[in-house]
Formats: sequence, C-alpha cells, structure tokens
Amino acid sequence: MKRSLPLAMLLALSLAPAARAANEADYKAAYAAAEAASKEAAGMRNQWTVTVSALAAAKKAADGGDFDRAVAAAKEAEALAKASIFQATSEKEAWKAMEIR
Repeated sequence: MKRSLPLAMLLALSLAPAARAANEADYKAAYAAAEAASKEAAGMRNQWTVTVSALAAAKKAADGGDFDRAVAAAKEAEALAKASIFQATSEKEAWKAMEIR
C-alpha cells in the first residue's frame, strides 16, 4: 500500500486537466519529458508496452492538431515510464525477500 500511494498521486497529478488550451510548445515539452523517461526505463530493461502506446497516441494527436489530447497522452506516458522505473528500482533487491529458503 505504501508503494502504491506515490504512484497513485503521480498519476492523479499528471492527468489533472490544464487551465488553458495546450499549444505545440506544450506538447513538445511534455513529449520530450515522456520520451526521456521512456528511454531511461528501456535502459533498465523495464519499459512497459502501454508507455509506448501512450507515446504513439500523443504523436498521433499532435499530428492531428489536437494538442490538448497530445499533452495529456504525453503526460500519461511520462507517468507510466516513471512508474516502470520505480518498479524496476524497487524490485531490484526486493525479490530476494520473497525467495524460498
């Protein structure tokens, strides 16, 4: 429960609606942050497939000119990537405690 609370807070904050309409610069910043986190997760060999799907959805929405949806998808992708990084780091040593001795 203690581990899932920060993740839930991160997802809730990242999916909060923006106060104004997003523009292309907002999208590019959000996408760059999401892509960087995704690459970090991939480097840890723990990239989730839903992260890749969210990045693709962000790019598709931006290509269609819907920057609000693109920014939301990019922020979702960033949150998913950060969650996968958290999972990789927390389980790096935690699996030993579950090992049958």
